[in-house]
Amino acid sequence: MVDEETGAPDSTAVRTALWRAMHVQVDPPPHVLEDEIGLRLAAPGADWRRRPDMDPAATRGFRAAMVARARFIEDLIAERVGHGVTQYVILGAGLDTFAQRRPETASRLRVFEVDQPGPQAWKRHRLDELGYGVPDWLHLVPVDFEASEDWLKRLAAAGFDAGRPAVIVSTGVTMYLTEDAIAATLRQIAGLAPGSTLAMTFLLPIDLLDDADRPGFRASMEGAQASGTPFISFYKPPEMLALAREAGFEDVRHVSGASLAERYFADRTDGLRPSSGEDLLLATT
Repeated sequence: MVDEETGAPDSTAVRTALWRAMHVQVDPPPHVLEDEIGLRLAAPGADWRRRPDMDPAATRGFRAAMVARARFIEDLIAERVGHGVTQYVILGAGLDTFAQRRPETASRLRVFEVDQPGPQAWKRHRLDELGYGVPDWLHLVPVDFEASEDWLKRLAAAGFDAGRPAVIVSTGVTMYLTEDAIAATLRQIAGLAPGSTLAMTFLLPIDLLDDADRPGFRASMEGAQASGTPFISFYKPPEMLALAREAGFEDVRHVSGASLAERYFADRTDGLRPSSGEDLLLATT
């Protein structure tokens, strides 16, 4: 199903989409997030649940963490829409399906999905194949990050208004970037209109993880290294907050994975909880 000419999403994007579907198919309700559209987009084949990285028991914490962060982002979007924000930017969009699953909210926004040109063309093709199409409020913005293309200029060309508040989201990206690259992105976003909000995930140093989560985290690091996309950036929460303040954000907050576990999993009786290791920066201009 991979289109060699247009490219395809990377393995991390596909794995995230499949874990989100696994949550619906394997974990009992109530589901923190219901997303099987990413699975339809990826079309991994009938035996996808037999993949080693889909083992239901071994990946419980990881898939819980994926749906927890996605649910937090979508709750944030709904809250900001209620305050009149009309622009939503997803950096490194991958197989994000907010626009397809939540059209009643998404259609009140201008949604900009930013990703590499190949995966963007691939996704547009798949959305057309599956009958979703690309409505006029959804903008797939191809940006060649490897060539240091200016994503803000590409956003503006796609209709983004830097003079109006926006929600900017970046999940599962910072671990691949140098501190200089992260700081540069933070400065760009901090320069957007007052009232803009950034939600960005970051990985914690391994010594801050729960003991039970460290073997799985090490395995993830080794897998990323083997695939040629090593994790290179880890931050203690105060370090990430300081980086955001230095970039010019007026208000910065740390949202821990543990707080998401309490918010979305506290009443579950099946023991499902997100693994530790990834927290969020929430920053407002």
